[in-house]
Amino acid sequence: MVKAYLRYEPAASFGVIASVDSNVTYDSSGKHLLSPALEKIGVWNVRQGICTKTLTPTVPCRGPSLAVTSIAASPSVLVAGGYGDGSIRIWDCEKGSCETTLNGHKGAVTALRYNKAGSLLASGSKDNDVILWDVVGETGLFRLRGHRDQVTDVIFVGSGKKLVSSSKDKFLRVWDIDTQHCMQIVGGHHSEIWTLDVDPSERYLVTGSADKELRFYAIKQDSVDGESVNNGGDSSIQNKWEVLTHFGEIQRQSKDRVATVQFNKSGNLLACHVAGKMVEIFRVLDDAEAKRKAKRRVNRKKEKKHGKEDTEGTENGDGSNENKGDNSTVIDGPIEISKMTVTVTDVFKLLHTIRASKKICSISFCPTTPKNSLASLALSLNNNLIEFYSIESGETKKTLAIDLQGHRSDVRSVTLSSDNTFLLSTSHNAVKIWNPTTGSCLRTIDSGYGLCSLILPTNKYGLVGTKDGTLEIIDIGSGTRAEVIEAHGGSLRTIAALPDKHGFVTGSADHDVKFWEYQTKQKPGQATKQLTVSNVRTMRMNDDVLVVAISPDAKYIAVALLDSTVKIHFVDTFKFFLSLYGHKLPVLCMDISSDGDLIVTGSADKNIKIWGLDFGDCHKSIFAHGDSVMAVQFVPKTHYVFSVGKDRLVKYWDADKFELLLTLEGHHADIWCLAVSNRGDFFVTGSHDRSIRRWDRTEEQFFIEEEKEKRLEEMFDADLDNAFENKYVPKEEIPEEGAVAVAGKKTQETLTATDLIIERIDIAEVEKKRLAEHQEEEKNNKNAVFQPNILMNGRSPSDYVLSAFSDVQSNDLEQTLLALPFSDALKLLSYLKEWTSYSDKVELVCRIGTLLLQTHYNQLLATPAARPVLTAFSDIFYERVKGWKDIFGFNLAAMDHIQQLMASRSDALFRDARSKLLEIRARQSKRLQDWSDTGEMILKKKKKT
Repeated sequence: MVKAYLRYEPAASFGVIASVDSNVTYDSSGKHLLSPALEKIGVWNVRQGICTKTLTPTVPCRGPSLAVTSIAASPSVLVAGGYGDGSIRIWDCEKGSCETTLNGHKGAVTALRYNKAGSLLASGSKDNDVILWDVVGETGLFRLRGHRDQVTDVIFVGSGKKLVSSSKDKFLRVWDIDTQHCMQIVGGHHSEIWTLDVDPSERYLVTGSADKELRFYAIKQDSVDGESVNNGGDSSIQNKWEVLTHFGEIQRQSKDRVATVQFNKSGNLLACHVAGKMVEIFRVLDDAEAKRKAKRRVNRKKEKKHGKEDTEGTENGDGSNENKGDNSTVIDGPIEISKMTVTVTDVFKLLHTIRASKKICSISFCPTTPKNSLASLALSLNNNLIEFYSIESGETKKTLAIDLQGHRSDVRSVTLSSDNTFLLSTSHNAVKIWNPTTGSCLRTIDSGYGLCSLILPTNKYGLVGTKDGTLEIIDIGSGTRAEVIEAHGGSLRTIAALPDKHGFVTGSADHDVKFWEYQTKQKPGQATKQLTVSNVRTMRMNDDVLVVAISPDAKYIAVALLDSTVKIHFVDTFKFFLSLYGHKLPVLCMDISSDGDLIVTGSADKNIKIWGLDFGDCHKSIFAHGDSVMAVQFVPKTHYVFSVGKDRLVKYWDADKFELLLTLEGHHADIWCLAVSNRGDFFVTGSHDRSIRRWDRTEEQFFIEEEKEKRLEEMFDADLDNAFENKYVPKEEIPEEGAVAVAGKKTQETLTATDLIIERIDIAEVEKKRLAEHQEEEKNNKNAVFQPNILMNGRSPSDYVLSAFSDVQSNDLEQTLLALPFSDALKLLSYLKEWTSYSDKVELVCRIGTLLLQTHYNQLLATPAARPVLTAFSDIFYERVKGWKDIFGFNLAAMDHIQQLMASRSDALFRDARSKLLEIRARQSKRLQDWSDTGEMILKKKKKT
């Protein structure tokens, strides 16, 4: 019999508030903040400080490639998320569902931006390309190529008709969307450009780089006749088409590179966030204030100049002084405000500087302006923290911090309670108690740098071993640190419970292995007894102790030392029993099976070794991970082993057959720790990416041979993906002025769809011939019976071919048709006339026909057999499209007429029902907020009195 195993699958991920690879941004309402959480996007309620929704990709996450790298919110409820594999997912923020997936980039998406209407989406990537997407049609429009390095930011200007992109190649490029070409290249930066933004009125564009200053550009507005306005009166052809003109620079306070520049929605504030702990807030003055400031600056300059001339005149004589004063007055003259030159320092004034506790990853202005302040700013920090600041004219105040739902640094150890109802995790400064089922944080307790942990059998107390050598007793019920014991003189690296449940063993870098017993004592002034521990025995080793394990019968103790060996002693007498040697580097983890037959060790040499505990013989040495093995643990009452490593993988082994059963991917950084439930129905892992993941055992069975075949297929598919873009083929040289290309990219899905279309066309052609032969036969023999092809499920040849397009995504249609041979494309064109009779397929037919004509235009002209197909298609094509256009026009005219009738019958203006509903809801929430603020003020007054 072939042995079957039960599969483990990812079940939950928690502990990440904001990951460092992407930006945070508000949604269009300003009530929710969208935060990246590795492969997910968290939707946080700003007022309550809780995560209300999580946008998780439905496709199982395969390793770190799917990490969110960019987020953009549209003016509606849609949210775009860019991922590390180059894909873009469009989410409905209210439903929490993925509307569509756009594939086009070959590298991680680094920039996303919607236009003001929310109908277009621009994306930039590490593949140096900019792609424009039609959000409504869910398809790519075109790819803009020209940058020589990673695209860092994109933004729409000129009422959405132009697109500005920045890159690490130190250039800005202005693209005309209508003509799809680069109309201006802006230089002047001395280092990579990391960010750019435009104020809401589209007067100024600001860029941030590693230079010491922020650069500002004036955006020329299009005049009525379509020509650009020239400020200086220069009518040269080159300046006529320039969109951006250099406006000036402002010196920055910080020496770090600029990471983000962003205007708030009203345009009166500009935030400059550097790749450090500082955010500079600039006040954007209006025209009147800027002119007054410019006038004062000119007057000061004039007074300074006159004062200098007066001093010179006094030295040279009165006559000379009078002549110079007269000449100066004639040359300078009074400067009129209308002709005054306003500089960038007259418009932008430094207002505040925000200094955070840790390095800032990204910032985002709230689109709604709160009461009694200029704006609200959200900051995501690199220690898994989100802070909110209220910017006022006099000061900035921190209003809220979201920090309880995650650790500030790596999760170094995880431990499950005996009933699996809660989970204890340690980090560099805190211990957290979690509900492993829901992922909610129940307690947060300050502690030292916890390297190991243990929950007592009573589930009331926890033990934490720290880097300082102390042993901390945690009271789980009250969420407090009950006692701190100076246990060791070096780092306390391991804690192992004794099978009799009356004590535990600790190992440390001070070469000591200590045995402890639980005791209870009542402190003076306390009504209840508190747990304490006492050291009963100590075993001295020859080197640093890394790991300790106790056999289930409490007969043996295994101690892993820094000299790469494992020493096994008798627990009662400490007498030496066995030495397990063979690892080339120190053993970092080990575990003993429930029956005491096997001991498995994991080492920094990337191997795991399976030993027999009876004679100390090595049963098998397995090259397990691509980096150090950090934790191994048996599933209780089995010989199945889980191992985790710094290669971000979780592996499931059969220690009897020495076979790899499963490889589980999901973590985005080194995995430090592992805890298996006492029933083996789930296990938990903690990682350097600050996430804690739960993996559940399912009822799905699998076999070793099938898993081996799947792994080989995945390797083959990976080779196919690499074949799509051959690294050894010389890259196409892009001209200086840029180039336009197809938006989509060839994927495994598009090739599969092309194969399906070709297969169905062939079956349909054979069926058409059989139908024709049957009709001929029917003329001679009326009793002839036709047997249809069962593969077609009773459909006609035309409908059978049409069904092949049902699973093709709108974004993949272009690449699917590009892979069709000309002969099959010609056959496909012959079916389009029949498909136009389906009213819901007219748009699809138009797209297919247009793409095939554009792709095979020259061959169609040179092929006589194509003429009748094109003629028949053209006769009905325009008729169907015109018919639907007339229907849409009639419906729009009817709705306009109804709107006018309703407006004439009521004094109130006609408004869209949705906008009216949103307005009523906003009014109600504002009223509730005012009531709560009033209540708080009354309570404060009562407390004062």
